[in-house]
Amino acid sequence: MRYGVAELGIETPGKIIAVHLNYPSRIAQRGRTPKHPSYFLKPASSLAPTGGSVERPDGTELLAFEGEIALVIGEPASRVTPEDGWKHVAAVTAANDLGLYDLRAADKGSNLRNKGGDGFTPIGPRAIPVEGIGQDAWRVRTWVNGDLVQDDTSDTLAFPFGQLVADLSQHLTLETGDVILTGTPAGSSVVVPGDVVEVEVDAPNAPGAPSTGRLVTTVTQGTTPFGDFGSQPQVDDLQRIEAWGSESAHAAAVAAGRATPLTSPSTAGADEASQESALTEEIRAQLEGVAVATVSAALRKRGFVDIFIDGVHPNHEGDAILGVAKTLRFIPFRPDLFKKYGGGFNAQKRAFDTVNPGEVLVVEARGVPETGTVGDVLALRAQVRGAEGIVTDGGVRDFAAVQQFDIPVFSQGAHPSVLGRRHVPWEVDVTIACGGAAVQPGDIIMGDRDGVIVIPPSLLAEVAAEAAAQEDADAWVAEQVAGGAPVDGLFPMNAEWRTKYEAARAEEAQR
Repeated sequence: MRYGVAELGIETPGKIIAVHLNYPSRIAQRGRTPKHPSYFLKPASSLAPTGGSVERPDGTELLAFEGEIALVIGEPASRVTPEDGWKHVAAVTAANDLGLYDLRAADKGSNLRNKGGDGFTPIGPRAIPVEGIGQDAWRVRTWVNGDLVQDDTSDTLAFPFGQLVADLSQHLTLETGDVILTGTPAGSSVVVPGDVVEVEVDAPNAPGAPSTGRLVTTVTQGTTPFGDFGSQPQVDDLQRIEAWGSESAHAAAVAAGRATPLTSPSTAGADEASQESALTEEIRAQLEGVAVATVSAALRKRGFVDIFIDGVHPNHEGDAILGVAKTLRFIPFRPDLFKKYGGGFNAQKRAFDTVNPGEVLVVEARGVPETGTVGDVLALRAQVRGAEGIVTDGGVRDFAAVQQFDIPVFSQGAHPSVLGRRHVPWEVDVTIACGGAAVQPGDIIMGDRDGVIVIPPSLLAEVAAEAAAQEDADAWVAEQVAGGAPVDGLFPMNAEWRTKYEAARAEEAQR
């Protein structure tokens, strides 16, 4: 037994398995939605007890904490079902899945060096037997220097505990004492030497409200540099922003003297930040020629009524867009903030310089049309990088020049002002409000002359299939009306007309 794991009443686990993304709050923060859980291994030598310390290695900058609920396997699990997966969990405890963003490039994907350092998996201090407590009853909270920074519950998970056990057991046997780290909620960020991190897991609504107690870890500064016989620590601005959680969090840390300022443009790590999108080529083809109005009707049936980016119009008649949202947020102008964040490689420039093919750059300009949020140079940059389009609920500067480009731009119209009249460029790749609609990175943006809508990725496949079918039916109805048929009973189709429609389509399919 090592590193205080004996305090949990288990042998040193043969496997420590960690989940990449699981909490919707963290998924939204990361801007990518996994279809299935994915995992990495942490070595047993990374375990550490409560009340211990963790060293930030010499020459590194971005040591991040992740408060998590840890599952301890009881009865071995092999090829179990999601319904039975929870039965193989004996206990729950608290864990801190520490990691060094500086070493992500060294082993991209495996996380061995950046997540596997000595002391990088504090666990404990107590394990809670799960008997009589459901998998949705748990809460995880994290404090840094006494401030609550993470607070979420297991009933929100994209992949419930039982599913994780079942999924892993399809291919490898989970043995008694194995530990599964189940993902971290939003709020994970960077800690620096002298910081104290505390993680607690409890079941507040269960009898007795059992708790693990607080898992306490103090960050210290290492003094031994890395040798020149392996990968060296590497940091860029994208890593800094992701590690701290957002540009505003990083900026606040810089102001407090806790972080290194952003330096220069970089797209390193951009491929790591991108995951497979719900917008496949098959769905693109399915939505070819389908009207935004038709898709919005399918969303309305599912209770999604506030998905319209209101007040925006295309710069070319006939423009249409379909792509994955990349977001940019402006805040109201303030001279001191603009002086600090408006110049150099600011958030606006970063957004246009890192937008990727297939993405739509969506700009929160607070619905203020009396200022330019896009100009000819930035629009051209987005076009050259292969963006699907730009949507802003503000104005467009150099409107005539932008109209000459091929890229679709939806806006409130033209305005000649330069940056700094009404806005400060603030954040990239965060949840925003554009034209009255909530937009998250990774959402699907669809627009035509009727307007622009936001489609949640989880609904895209079913909504696209329904809308494509409805578009076909509407086209057939239009043919009947053009031939003299009255709309009563035809639009929408009653049973008689539906039978005729299905017969006509069946006949076409046999040709």
